[in-house]
Amino acid sequence: MRFINTTSLKFHELESGYSILSHRWTYGDEEIVYVDILSTDPAVKHKDGYAKFAGACSLAKSLGFDLLWIDTSCINKVDSVELGEAIRSMYRWDSMAKTCIAYLEDVTDSAQMKDSEWFDRGWTLQELIAPGTVLFYGRDWDTLGDKTSLSTSLGDITGIPGEVLQNKKPPQAYSIAQRMSWAAKRSTKRPEDWAYSLMGLFDVNMPMIYSEGKKPLLDSKRKLL
Repeated sequence: MRFINTTSLKFHELESGYSILSHRWTYGDEEIVYVDILSTDPAVKHKDGYAKFAGACSLAKSLGFDLLWIDTSCINKVDSVELGEAIRSMYRWDSMAKTCIAYLEDVTDSAQMKDSEWFDRGWTLQELIAPGTVLFYGRDWDTLGDKTSLSTSLGDITGIPGEVLQNKKPPQAYSIAQRMSWAAKRSTKRPEDWAYSLMGLFDVNMPMIYSEGKKPLLDSKRKLL
């Protein structure tokens, strides 16, 4: 597992207390990815996604974290073995994080949170549930609140019980059908990812094979039943 050093903005591979960034991939090829961190090309700083990357690092540093894990940047997606291992480990990594920084780029105040596309993305479900602490920030990195203080409104938006959001009950205390309902309205760009994003929540494992369409979803349902 590799991290971004929040001071140098370069990779750091020695694990200590770390934070993670939860966000939507809004910039496509303009996101800051693995090769960009290794690059010395100054053009990297002109990519559309750089402001989000740098802003997240700055915020994490201000919160006292030397290390930040960002999915877009810290996984070498060209390496299929590394990608598969990362996807299978992601729920555990999220749960081990000291803090999750949830960046809602389409929100400027807490009243708008219910309309954020962050709540429609498949991968953000585990990023909301697994970490003990989730801090929400709007477009300009203004504080919106945290998972515990916002548990009532977050429950209304997501259908997730307050006891889960307040870390009083593990998600496994709820039935498969209940947990599946939390993901029902969420989607992923690739249909396979919808199933892969739920592996940690349901404690199932499966090989990472893209180009299979909805087959992983059907396989995951069979594993659960």
